[in-house]
Amino acid sequence: MSIDVHQHLWTRSFVEALRARTSPPRLDGWTLILDGEPPYEVDPADHEQRDTTGLELVLVSLSSPLGIEFLPPEESWPLIDAYHDGALALGAPFGAWAATCHSAPDPGRLAADLDRGFAGLQIPATAVPGDDLLDVLTARDLPLFVHPGPAAPTPGTPPWWPALVPYVQQMHASWHYFHAVVRPRHPRLRVCFALLAGLAPLHSERLLARGGGGRGLVDPDFFVETSSYGPRAIDAVVRELGIDVVVNGSDAPYATAPDPGLGAAAGHAIRVSNPRRLLAHEYRREFRT
Repeated sequence: MSIDVHQHLWTRSFVEALRARTSPPRLDGWTLILDGEPPYEVDPADHEQRDTTGLELVLVSLSSPLGIEFLPPEESWPLIDAYHDGALALGAPFGAWAATCHSAPDPGRLAADLDRGFAGLQIPATAVPGDDLLDVLTARDLPLFVHPGPAAPTPGTPPWWPALVPYVQQMHASWHYFHAVVRPRHPRLRVCFALLAGLAPLHSERLLARGGGGRGLVDPDFFVETSSYGPRAIDAVVRELGIDVVVNGSDAPYATAPDPGLGAAAGHAIRVSNPRRLLAHEYRREFRT
């Protein structure tokens, strides 16, 4: 049985909250309206029945590219609360990452939300989390999941542009920021970076050439998940970081979990052993309130 640390599923409560809005981000029926982007037709089937065969645990998360966490608090919290309520009601094998408002951070509210039974906190890669929020996580021995955030529109670019350029750039920047700035202040924090951290680990030679350090030193509590990449990229990252910090993520319904292509032992590490170490535990559906 495998663990998938990265999926998205819009529950009824979250959809209704988006439809209740009169300004972006909002849903008009199943048409998603965002600032600076053409309307996007959401397939409702993507957020209804989902095959979880072979999965011990599936962690869903808020769609951070919508920009919800950066809205004013009076707009952000109703959407986050709707996401939280729907995600916690999904039932096994689903679990969820909590979300929080970054326009007006509230550590007390984050603590109360995490104590409802979330696996940890997800933040957009474009957010700069304060020490007070990260202290809430470390006090509970819960991990952080860094996910791409909103992408500024780039006129004239093809539909795949956000996923291939700003999302990757965001994850690349986040990887280096957490190593250089966050880790010295939070030595016990476990962090998982989506989409193999934008392949930032592969740039260690350039980092050294520009005055950085750390090549050959792997932080055992900085994980990368595999969504949208395949065997070649996974193999390259494993060669740089080792197998122990790579975890399985699919980004469903937008992609499927890749086959690492590295053999049975590596597959078990990526799909089972490493995600359990990221979650440290104890985090199982039956322990939630």
